[in-house]
Amino acid sequence: MPKMKSHKTAQKRIGVTGSGKAIRVRSWRGHHLELKSSRRTRRYAGKSLVTKQSLKQLRRLLPYLGV
Repeated sequence: MPKMKSHKTAQKRIGVTGSGKAIRVRSWRGHHLELKSSRRTRRYAGKSLVTKQSLKQLRRLLPYLGV
């Protein structure tokens, strides 16, 4: 049986922490940051954990991620 293929765009956007939790980059941080308030851009900074509701879909997209 052939290997399963990973979803390449999901593979570029999702990572795993040392404890095995899936992390992602928050949205709305891409461009036009001068229009957004500093309070708003601080809220978008950093990484975020993937929710439990999305983990089932994530396991299907990335079978070898180990989440």
